[in-house]
Amino acid sequence: MRAHLEFDRPNGRRAVSAQATADGSMLIVALISSVVLLVWMGFFLMGSLPLLILKHDTPVDSRFIRGLFNVYYVAIMSTATVGALSGALAGRAAIALAFGGVAGIGFAGRRWLVARMDLVRSTMTADDSPAIARFRRLHIAGMLANVALLAVFCFGLTRVSF
Repeated sequence: MRAHLEFDRPNGRRAVSAQATADGSMLIVALISSVVLLVWMGFFLMGSLPLLILKHDTPVDSRFIRGLFNVYYVAIMSTATVGALSGALAGRAAIALAFGGVAGIGFAGRRWLVARMDLVRSTMTADDSPAIARFRRLHIAGMLANVALLAVFCFGLTRVSF
């Protein structure tokens, strides 16, 4: 906590220091980042669930699903990075670390999951049942990771005050 962010002016009005205003602005950016993250995570959850009905056996199906995961991970990495920077600039280490963790998970998910999808896609044919099953398992694993991340993020929001 910073001491004496507000002070009395000679005319009796209270003034807020520039540091308090900057901290407040950065907290607003962090709050907006959390809302945008929730939107991305919810959109991805609702958008990827119906895709399980696809057979995953055509290049178009697998390319679309891989692209959706790629866009999702880039979106949460970018949004969480903005949240982490704004939390750090506001002097709120817990908020900065939480957003940093989400950005790290997005980075790792993109590097690991999307790369594995690319490996399976490169050898997958319409009649290659084991490869199709592997791609489907990757799809489901990515969705489960998103649900876990969403649950942890929502729980964390109930424990942090902006």
